[in-house]
Amino acid sequence: MSEAEKYIKLVELTRAGDYEAYGELYELTVMDVYRTVRFLIRDSSDAEDLVQEIYIQAYRSLERFDSERAFRPWLMGVTMRQVRSYRRRRLTQFRFSKRMEKSDTGLEYDFSGDLINKLANRPLLEQVHRLPYKLQQAITLHYLNEYTQEEISCILDIPLGTVKSRIHAALSKLRQNQKLDLCIRGKVEDLHESR
Repeated sequence: MSEAEKYIKLVELTRAGDYEAYGELYELTVMDVYRTVRFLIRDSSDAEDLVQEIYIQAYRSLERFDSERAFRPWLMGVTMRQVRSYRRRRLTQFRFSKRMEKSDTGLEYDFSGDLINKLANRPLLEQVHRLPYKLQQAITLHYLNEYTQEEISCILDIPLGTVKSRIHAALSKLRQNQKLDLCIRGKVEDLHESR
């Protein structure tokens, strides 16, 4: 039985009322979902809460799941919709608190260790986080989770051409930033040597 067939079988068992089957689906997929959420959300406690919301939403949506589709990309689509909803809620809360406090609260960023190891380059990680959110999504799904461009198209419910252009735009911005960093670093080194 292939991995895709195993997922479909577990979905069918879950639909039939087998809660252990859903537990197995959870165990097989939670690391990918958590890693993606953690990268896009950054706050570990919020990420953990959101992962639970994702699996609750996925369970509720299983009746509408089309067994002709692959399960993992479908689950990642649920994940991206929940992350988008979370970001909207956070933005609304942030704007409200800004109005109420009229002060800068700042956000604390923290990165999970295995994500940093996966990207293996903290400056690159920081540059990815500076990208617009839509570009971060495409890069995260393609390079962190190794989804194909076609799968990303299904996950984000956007045309394949849009996926390709977002990946291209993200890589172009990252290359520009790298060239700029090298240029600045070279000028700083020249100043240091001339002293």
